[in-house]
Amino acid sequence: MRILGLIPARGGSKSIPRKNLVDLGGLPLIQWTIQAALGSNLTRVVVSTDDDEISDFSRSLGAEVPFKRPAELSSDITLSIDVVLHALDVIEEEFDAVMMLQPTSPFRTSTDIENAMKIIDGASSVISVVPVEGTHPARMKFIEDGVLIDPPFAETIENMPRQELRPMFIRNGAIYLTRVSELRNRTFKGVLSRALVMPKERSINIDTDFDLALARVALSNGML
Repeated sequence: MRILGLIPARGGSKSIPRKNLVDLGGLPLIQWTIQAALGSNLTRVVVSTDDDEISDFSRSLGAEVPFKRPAELSSDITLSIDVVLHALDVIEEEFDAVMMLQPTSPFRTSTDIENAMKIIDGASSVISVVPVEGTHPARMKFIEDGVLIDPPFAETIENMPRQELRPMFIRNGAIYLTRVSELRNRTFKGVLSRALVMPKERSINIDTDFDLALARVALSNGML
């Protein structure tokens, strides 16, 4: 199966300036993802960026940067699906699927990538998730005029033990592996999506300064 590994890495970021190049454990953030991708059996590893510094650094690590992403696809409101489809159109090579690997999920490993590739047979996609554990939706509330309101899916008994709630999962942003035919329909999930369950420690998604601090603490304490 021919799978394009695509790493979207624009230069701008409001939450953390130059986020894709910020230091994490002595390495620029994007390096974690490039190394994991290159350590796997992905057919090609391509970085989609509008930034010359990110482009040069990515090439120095062995990733391909065969095009420069246009400015209209590099804003805060650009959809990931449009970035992926642009890459497929520009590269003009046949692939069965694309694995989008966001640099903001630095702790996904080459093994995680390989495990996703192993379970896509018979499915439209494989998406990585993490257990929600204590933040289970059944414990959530609406607020109306300052009053807590139970949603229809609330726990049947107030303060139910977490172990008695049906396990639920949330996307962690680390891996989106999707067949090209589904991507052309503008969906990452498709008709049938398999779950790649990852542990919490490898599911840190760096969006804010707090997330970055948490990742640094996890590294310094040998939790990864």
